[in-house]
Amino acid sequence: MNVFRILGDVSHLLAIIILLMKILKSKSCAGISGKSQILFALVFTTRYLDLFTTFISVYNTVMKVIFLICAYVTVYMIYVKFRKTFDSENDSFRLEFLLVPVTGLSFLENHSFTALEILWTFSIYLESVAILPQLFMISKTGEAETITTHYLFFLGLYRALYIANWVWRYYTENFYDQIAVVSGVVQTIFYCDFFYLYVTKVLKGKKLSLPMPV
Repeated sequence: MNVFRILGDVSHLLAIIILLMKILKSKSCAGISGKSQILFALVFTTRYLDLFTTFISVYNTVMKVIFLICAYVTVYMIYVKFRKTFDSENDSFRLEFLLVPVTGLSFLENHSFTALEILWTFSIYLESVAILPQLFMISKTGEAETITTHYLFFLGLYRALYIANWVWRYYTENFYDQIAVVSGVVQTIFYCDFFYLYVTKVLKGKKLSLPMPV
């Protein structure tokens, strides 16, 4: 554990809390991609199967359980509790374009050919692209609510801090996980344009639009 890892986890948790509070306060999931949230729930489910086999620390276990619960609560609120406010017309990204190549890559490039390892690898690859349906939705509608942009900012900040965590671990522990690092860098790249717009527009009180060719 190091300060970058802890701050990354805090940023990730804060992003999820912001999203949940937005939905609960407004009683609406307008502007939120249900498909991205399904992918994130799938990410946590396949990554945290080791909850049943390995104990690392209380902190690790608690954070995993929180992320799992929050992910499924979010999906429930979008598709069940507040389904009438869900913008299914604009949440139209085809998930098979992500799931098929990610599944294939997880079988081809992994640390060991075991069920848990392949599922963990799948979760790493999937997380790197899980935000694309949300970004695609913003590009279709032409704008995003301020609170949604705050969610995306902290989600992107979480990945950026994890890159710093990997750099720290490389120099202090001589630890390097190519799959996690490359996937994390790819995911952070998707946020670069958003970070620029967030600083130049959202922080100045303007609405954010995010054109993104797909």
